[in-house]
Amino acid sequence: MPSGSDPSSRVVRLAAGAAGAAAAGLVYSTVIERNAFALRHVTAPILEPGSSPLRVLHISDIHMMPNQHLKQAWISELDSLEPDLVVNTGDNLAHPNAVPAVVQSLGGLLSRPGLFVFGSNDYFGPKPKNPFKYFKKDHKRTHGEPLPWQDLRAAFTERGWLDATHAVRELEVAGVRVASAGVDDPHIERDRYETIAGRPNPLAQLRLGLTHSPEPRVLDAFADDGYDLVLAGHTHGGQLCVPGYGALVTNCHIDRSRVKGLSRWGASMALHVSAGLGTSPYAPARFSCRPEATLLTLTAVPNGGGDVDIDLTLPSLEVVTS
Repeated sequence: MPSGSDPSSRVVRLAAGAAGAAAAGLVYSTVIERNAFALRHVTAPILEPGSSPLRVLHISDIHMMPNQHLKQAWISELDSLEPDLVVNTGDNLAHPNAVPAVVQSLGGLLSRPGLFVFGSNDYFGPKPKNPFKYFKKDHKRTHGEPLPWQDLRAAFTERGWLDATHAVRELEVAGVRVASAGVDDPHIERDRYETIAGRPNPLAQLRLGLTHSPEPRVLDAFADDGYDLVLAGHTHGGQLCVPGYGALVTNCHIDRSRVKGLSRWGASMALHVSAGLGTSPYAPARFSCRPEATLLTLTAVPNGGGDVDIDLTLPSLEVVTS
């Protein structure tokens, strides 16, 4: 038998190659991509005809740990974008001592007009989970230790951000009248849409809904009431994605095509789902799904109205360096 043709040797080489590729993938997803923060730019015609453009910075799923200095520095740079409105759709915390890090990272953004709702990981700390549970949409959920969400809420509201949780909030920013409302996290069944039900102010140029988890029952309610746009997070964009295929799971009841980015929900409402900036400390990996914030430039619907097509292609990514 010729040298090097021993079948057992080939098996060993293949196994070694597979192990090496797996190790490289693990390093890439946990060290490189997890910290490859990106700013996504999206432009969408959503405002009432004749409205001025409105620049909305959408932040979600920070999952902050006190020692995540790279993430903190990157978030602090976002204020240089000078958005007209900041929207935070929850899951800011991953540690009971992370409130100061979140507040300091958001920095100047807290001095800008802002709206927020919370997610489950503002109320409860993360816990180790069997990753295969994510393939079952209705798996039993367990909560970790309570987190100091009251302190975070106080910090946000004292700086001027409006808590949209089960509340109708109206504000004018950059010459645009915004009617907004939000629900508590549907992922842990804290949503009470009936507290905000009804059509928003018809004089508003933007009717904006907020939810942490983009559950269809909540999205349907917003759409039925005539909202123009709903912002959500929670999905992490799938977090571990397959190139050319996309997300394996959404961790909620929306379909995979809406796991991140801008899409249409119903006849006349847009949905934007942020892939978020963080991960659970027990699953600190991202693959083919970079951590992100999104700057949405909302423009007026062309005169004449009618349905406006939303480009479902993924916009290019731009890294903001600290």
